[in-house]
Amino acid sequence: MAAESQTFTPLTLPVLPLDDEVVLPGMVVPLDLTDAEVRAAVEAAQAVQLTEGSKPELLLVPRVDGNYAAIGVLGTVEQVGRLSDGDPGALIKGRGRVRIGAGTTGPGAALWVEGARVDEAAPEPLPGQVAELVTEYKALATDWLKRRGAWQVVDRVQQIDDVSQLADNSGYSPFLTTAQRIELLETADPVARLKLATDQLREHLAEQDVAESIAKDVQEGVDKQQREFLLRRQLDAVRKELRELNGESEGEESDDYRARVEAAELPEHVREAALKEVEKLERASDQSPEGSWIRTWLDTVLELPWNKRTEDAYDIRGAQTVLDAEHAGLQDVKERITEYLAVRKRRSERGLGVVGGRRGGAVLALVGPPGVGKTSLGESVAHAMGREFVRVALGGVRDEAEIRGHRRTYVGALPGRIVRAIKEAGSMNPVVLLDEIDKVGSDFRGDPAAALLEVLDPAQNHTFRDHYLEVELDLSDVVFLATANVLEAVPEALLDRMEVVRLDGYTEDEKVVIGRDHLLPRQLERAGLESDEIVLEESALRRLAGEYTREAGVRNLERAIARLLRKVAAQHELGDRELPFTIGAEQLRDLIGRPHHVPESAQDPAERRTAVPGVATGLAVTGAGGDVLFVEASLADPETGASGLTLTGQLGDVMKESAQIALSFLRSRGAETELPVADLKDRGVHIHFPAGAVPKDGPSAGITMTTALASLLSGRPVRTDVAMTGEVSLTGRVLPIGGLKQKLLAAHRAGITTVVIPKRNEADLDDVPAEILDKLEVHPVTDVRQVLEIALSPARVAVSAAA
Repeated sequence: MAAESQTFTPLTLPVLPLDDEVVLPGMVVPLDLTDAEVRAAVEAAQAVQLTEGSKPELLLVPRVDGNYAAIGVLGTVEQVGRLSDGDPGALIKGRGRVRIGAGTTGPGAALWVEGARVDEAAPEPLPGQVAELVTEYKALATDWLKRRGAWQVVDRVQQIDDVSQLADNSGYSPFLTTAQRIELLETADPVARLKLATDQLREHLAEQDVAESIAKDVQEGVDKQQREFLLRRQLDAVRKELRELNGESEGEESDDYRARVEAAELPEHVREAALKEVEKLERASDQSPEGSWIRTWLDTVLELPWNKRTEDAYDIRGAQTVLDAEHAGLQDVKERITEYLAVRKRRSERGLGVVGGRRGGAVLALVGPPGVGKTSLGESVAHAMGREFVRVALGGVRDEAEIRGHRRTYVGALPGRIVRAIKEAGSMNPVVLLDEIDKVGSDFRGDPAAALLEVLDPAQNHTFRDHYLEVELDLSDVVFLATANVLEAVPEALLDRMEVVRLDGYTEDEKVVIGRDHLLPRQLERAGLESDEIVLEESALRRLAGEYTREAGVRNLERAIARLLRKVAAQHELGDRELPFTIGAEQLRDLIGRPHHVPESAQDPAERRTAVPGVATGLAVTGAGGDVLFVEASLADPETGASGLTLTGQLGDVMKESAQIALSFLRSRGAETELPVADLKDRGVHIHFPAGAVPKDGPSAGITMTTALASLLSGRPVRTDVAMTGEVSLTGRVLPIGGLKQKLLAAHRAGITTVVIPKRNEADLDDVPAEILDKLEVHPVTDVRQVLEIALSPARVAVSAAA
């Protein structure tokens, strides 16, 4: 229906303005006559009624914000009467579009205008595209009406075939805005108007689909919440019944945690963190895994002894008595603990318990060979101080989280071993023994030794923060005792934070006392024997310590005692031995066999290692304490054509360099020592260290190798009772070494009576027990020539080097 098919009929009509409302042709609307403008327009229309039986006409014009639309609708007053609420009203029906012209005059109070009616031509057969549009609109309208339940209107819409009437029928749609209805009104072309109505209806249905989807999701969420609420109420009712059945007090779990946190004596920063977690617990559902994490965290925090401390025993003499009674020897450690207690006592008396937020804790590193009592000493220290004792085994720990704890996001997260130790001790000032700190490893999981830096630093461990707790924990009042066998295996930065106390092993007299007072009673109990049934003489203990066991500690001594007691107990049960029984030195061989370590001085002179030239006795320090070390030297036969230096015995680079230095010294200075050094230039030299399966390194065997070569060249054997230690320089100077105390103890155990040491190590003799020094003849030297004078046996006859 093109625009040229439309005609315009002039009209003069009273205006009925409609505020924010639009009436389209074909619509029937009731209007309230109590409105002055409506009543004036209706009365004006009735006043100019053209013929008897005709209906009054007026112009319905939309008015938006005081502005009139360009096109209105010709309306007829169908009926005047009462509305449903009883007010007077008129029923108006839209007949057709009218284009509004100029204003004019007319009867009544209404506004009159001139207009031209837009008459549409008679309907033509619908082309295919328009038919599809009609079908689409009817389908959309039917869908919308069915959703609203307006089934009675569906048939009416389906019966409309006129394009213009079908498009104007959308004026009844309540979802259209005033602007959209005015656009429909002002669209004169019926096809364009129907297309516009179709687009509006399609958009509304799309919006309605989205709204229904959102409403469905919201409803499902509300239903789920209501269902969860109902189930929770039922669960609460079940819990209440169970509590009443078990006689428990009523209360929510979160309320219980809140009460526990508020009742606990927690530091302020810990209390705030705990209350925040309680609030999270109150918001979390029972099915949420976060609730389980929070409960575990709260239990851990509440079990820690935040404000609990044991009172230190400030009886200094009493503490010293306890240490002496439980451990023989180890004077350095005992003195350090006594000093610590004395300082703590004075700080407490002067009100200096806390200075700068830090308390007076201590970090000690007990370094020594196995079996000297490092681990058991920690318990004795705690006993002497009146503190709780906790042992933390660090051997083989490779995960940093073992020290600092796991983050709470991990499944099965736990606090670190330090926090667990405090929790186990039940006080904030226990004695914590970090056992085997030199056995800590590192891999892709981190370096636990690096995590210990904060723990063992007195300057910062008062604010230690565990990854699991995430609150500050004060460790400044804890006494940390770290044990290690080898000092070199402890990282330098960690070692710098600890005060090192060396435990270099026991003398033979100390071993006898330990065996008599500590080991024997313990093994008698384990063997089921009474103290009066077996008597172990001191001579037997001394021989066990000297010949059956050669060690820095007392573990093998305790095993030997246990073996003796088991042997006697078995013989008694078999009827071969009567009790009581006294074990002397002469009974040891019958009970446990021959001794394993016979001193060189006790052997036949011809069987001793140093009985031939070219063998010297040195002293070394191993992970098991001090030990004697033999050095053997030989010259190759000139006919073999061998030359140079050969070293065997699994030696390290430093020890190989010491052998080169010893050989170079003799080649350059041999004439001064009256040695036939010419052979060293033409013949190969071989130096061997027995026990080749044991790695050896260090510079302290320098004078030993020099002495062995000098003995070989001179033909003078090295004295059997002489051992030596010291680094040698190219000029023949004897330089200082380490581990002197352990080496002298080893020399004493091996039956050595004369020891050569560097002059600059003379100050270290103060650490050696007096009873050992009384039995050793110690020669401090500065030059290799002095060593040769002391170590080499006097020449009886002239012996050539070739012999």
